[in-house]
Amino acid sequence: MVFFLILLSGAITLIVIGAVVDGMLHLLSTGVLLLVVAVLYLPVRSMLRSRRGRPTAF
Repeated sequence: MVFFLILLSGAITLIVIGAVVDGMLHLLSTGVLLLVVAVLYLPVRSMLRSRRGRPTAF
């Protein structure tokens, strides 16, 4: 959960800086990409945790 919060705060920071400072469109796009990665991280993490709890069929 800490990793998600770090990704989320970094993404928000980059988005704000990229939107406010003129000529920093690359920071805005990097922040949006990081935000997408942070949002996709949660479902992947929950899927991996749910699989780990189930016994295997072997």
